[in-house]
Amino acid sequence: MPPHRPDATALLDTRGYTGALIRGANPAHLIEKAVRDRITESFYWKEQCFGLNAATLCDRAVELDCVGGTYGDQGRPTPFLCLAFKMLQIMPPREIVLEFLNFAEGDAEDEGDGHFKYLRVLAAFYIRLTWEPVDIYNTLGALLADPRKIRRRTRNGFSLTYVDQLVDEMLSKDRMFATSLWKMPVRSQLEDMDLLEAYVSPLQGEVDAMDDDDDDDRSLRSVGSGAVGSRSPSSSGSRSRSRSQSRPRSRPQSSPRSQSPV
Repeated sequence: MPPHRPDATALLDTRGYTGALIRGANPAHLIEKAVRDRITESFYWKEQCFGLNAATLCDRAVELDCVGGTYGDQGRPTPFLCLAFKMLQIMPPREIVLEFLNFAEGDAEDEGDGHFKYLRVLAAFYIRLTWEPVDIYNTLGALLADPRKIRRRTRNGFSLTYVDQLVDEMLSKDRMFATSLWKMPVRSQLEDMDLLEAYVSPLQGEVDAMDDDDDDDRSLRSVGSGAVGSRSPSSSGSRSRSRSQSRPRSRPQSSPRSQSPV
């Protein structure tokens, strides 16, 4: 019987990794070595991430109250980053990742609240790290209509952001959450190769309605200006002449001559 090894040993074994690969590389190498060392040495990793599977990882993600990479002067990893690294170790099936991503919370989600919104961001970040470009654009594009608020922890404190803003950063930036994101082709290039359909924003309907309102306002202004400009110059000229004739002519008054003293 082989000896028991901690769950992190198989992924971080320096003698060679024989597990599943992501684009031909060890999944652990998607996180920089310095950040990996801080993760595996952190108290949260040792206490909360040991022996997790897909189900128990979901429970940990629900308890999150912020997202982020590292914080503080020493660059300590956030629980969010530790769970993201744990997902790279577990490599859950695609169906489970989609369940994490699309879990509906009912009324809480409609009100912009809910505990599973951090699970959604965690799944989106994992997808950005591990999936192929076409699948990334098709899957994460739907999240650009999620306006729920998210707390983000940085080196200097906390800030407020939104789910759709974080997803937009995942699709457009090369670094996020103390992690270098692999260079992904732009969407227009994949559209030219007929690998993706033309993107239609979820807010396109509202944008079209605003454009229609602007067009209506312009047409009303143009009609009003046309009515003003249609007045004949002769009428305005006769009106000005009548005004000038009706005014009484004022005679110039001569200044009294100064009498010299006798």
